[in-house]
Amino acid sequence: MADGTVSFEPGLHATPWETAETGPSLSLPALAQSRLIEGLRRGDDAAYEQLLALYERPVYNLVYRLLANPADAADVVQEVFLKVFRNIGSFRSQSSLKTWIYRIAVNEAHNHRRWFERKRGQEVGLEEEVSEGVHFHQVLEDNERSPFDSFANAEAQAMMEEALSSLKPAFRSAVVLRDIEELSYEEIAEILQANLGTVKSRILRGREALREALELRLQARGGSGLRLCAAG
Repeated sequence: MADGTVSFEPGLHATPWETAETGPSLSLPALAQSRLIEGLRRGDDAAYEQLLALYERPVYNLVYRLLANPADAADVVQEVFLKVFRNIGSFRSQSSLKTWIYRIAVNEAHNHRRWFERKRGQEVGLEEEVSEGVHFHQVLEDNERSPFDSFANAEAQAMMEEALSSLKPAFRSAVVLRDIEELSYEEIAEILQANLGTVKSRILRGREALREALELRLQARGGSGLRLCAAG
């Protein structure tokens, strides 16, 4: 692994809405993280294997859900880990290793998405899509139930995936990081390089957009035996 070669098997992504943090814990103790980083900088094969064991699947899941064309997820994830391998020497531990890797993954996913949509003649400007104005609700605690809590069966989960893919990239990233990855506001702010107020606004607005998208799909299917539960 020390030569930077990474391979990803098809079908690596989790079942819909499975929490990415399965298997080994992604939250490494400080000493373990320090030793892993030292090993990566030395080019130790064992360190690269540990890195992939910890992050390959969750990074794939994250990228898969952020792309306009999920079929390209494996290629984007390979680029993510190549950048991690090449830039580990510049990592200064100002954030956790997980947060740093997720930031690279989100950036690579957005870069690929912009490339894909330019190719289709439908370029989307991330920063132009979202008003960053501060609103009173940004300082409120996040006590509401997310749309993901409302669906359980496979058909509903597939609808959720479809609705999520319709969100603007900035909303989509924030919602995925909060409601699927279950990251804290502070971690999301670090990954997205945004302030806490902006992060909270994107999450709230993204959830609302997701609910609207789900309701439209439910209406189009005449209910189809599915029901979006009221937020609790």
